[in-house]
Amino acid sequence: MDFLSTALPLFFMAAMGLAMLAYVVLDGYDLGVGMLLPRAANDDEKDLMVASIGPFWDANETWLVLGVGILLIAFPQAHGLVLTSLYLPVAVMLLGLTLRGVAFDFRMKAGDAKKPFWNTMFTAGSFIAAASQGWMLGSYITSFSDGAFAYAFNLLIALAVCATYTLLGAGWLIMKAEGDLQLRALAWARKATIPFALGIAAISIATPVVSETIFNKWFKLPDFFALMPIPMVTAAAVAALWHVSGRKSIMQAGYGWIVFAATVLVLVLASLGLAFSIYPYIVIDRLNVWEAASATDSLVIIFIGTAITLPTIIVYTVFVYRVFWGKAKDLSYGV
Repeated sequence: MDFLSTALPLFFMAAMGLAMLAYVVLDGYDLGVGMLLPRAANDDEKDLMVASIGPFWDANETWLVLGVGILLIAFPQAHGLVLTSLYLPVAVMLLGLTLRGVAFDFRMKAGDAKKPFWNTMFTAGSFIAAASQGWMLGSYITSFSDGAFAYAFNLLIALAVCATYTLLGAGWLIMKAEGDLQLRALAWARKATIPFALGIAAISIATPVVSETIFNKWFKLPDFFALMPIPMVTAAAVAALWHVSGRKSIMQAGYGWIVFAATVLVLVLASLGLAFSIYPYIVIDRLNVWEAASATDSLVIIFIGTAITLPTIIVYTVFVYRVFWGKAKDLSYGV
């Protein structure tokens, strides 16, 4: 293979991985806020929680569109295999995302009498979307296997993703809220850290068991020792989460952002670990990145479009977060 036919598929695999990681972090926290909504003390706190994600939540989903778009046009064979195998959970995820989008607008515009109903729909949509994404990730890791063990693993990942998004949501509220809601968010982060840590540990143990390919990658010498920094730094980040989430004084000193940052660090490390585990496959044990890629001439054209689109989305995302950064204020619906 020449340079372009070798390098371009790797570029698009990296770009797709970046898009999916950005989606997990950015849309993860607003899905987490949605799942935490029933735990608010009153309607005012619920309104402020929704206001904290109001300027961002819709744009955050752009990263999912980008990731799936790259899969479709750069790796059409993999897209066909993945989406065919995950047809049902993808449909359920889209249902959840649609439900929360409708609920976001209707919770205020439909009037006070129906506001509790739409709050419930917003929470339900957030949970459905998060659990579906976890199930899809588990199914992907097991290479879309069937059977009780594979389904149990998928369920484990689904629950772990819900815990992760809840922790991200709590960390986001620590940064965006003040007063009682901020204190409540710290307590939520403390509680979410336990299932988050247990989920990470269980997944780390179970993943090599369900995939012989991943087992051979992680436990082969000398790679085993070279990879040790990943679990060690992950453990340190979880320890930092536990320490900070249990001390109000640290948050009041202005370091509450550590909760969100430590969670993101764990997700980055997990993504790097997954990337190492599956490389060079794009579908584990079925299609490698070059077998699944489009023709090189097509990839060159796609590269030009991606080179324009990806930096634009990054710049826009940074701009939006800079404009709307700071503590959350009441969200106006124009009614």
